Amino acid sequence: MLDFRCIPIPTEVGGRWGRSGVDDSGNRLRRMVAEARPAEPDGSRHNGTGAPCRHCLRDAEEGEELLLGSYRMPRPQGIYWTPSPIFVHAGRCQQFARINTVASIVRNRLVSIRAYDHDDQCIYDLGHAGNGNEIDGPLIHALEDRRTAFVNIHTAKPGCMLCRVERL
Repeated sequence: MLDFRCIPIPTEVGGRWGRSGVDDSGNRLRRMVAEARPAEPDGSRHNGTGAPCRHCLRDAEEGEELLLGSYRMPRPQGIYWTPSPIFVHAGRCQQFARINTVASIVRNRLVSIRAYDHDDQCIYDLGHAGNGNEIDGPLIHALEDRRTAFVNIHTAKPGCMLCRVERL
């Protein structure tokens, strides 16, 4: 089996944001309190709040305070680089460090997989969008491809970065 890890943002990012009140693009951070996600029109409920912390890689619980800001993703660089709005807990949280585990923030939403090569070129034929609960096959397929250096997982609708995934 292929070993992999979902990579959270560095701990120093949340600390810097909390101290400065400013995100990576110089914008004033927004302080928010996580609320329960509303039910779908069919009455079904979502798991979580819809406020996924990119440090612990879990949805904030109702009532937890979060910071919302623009994060300068380290990769890809070049033409595919883009900043991404992200949530991070305003207080301390345990950084995600599990191996061979898809982070819970990926599981409970529609996501897109974007594979990149060592030159940070998007590998289009390995891209996939779908339900996060069914992402294991496409993710492993992308990671097993010798062209892939890393995979970024984003929310499928708004396109916000959730985490980077790398082989170990």
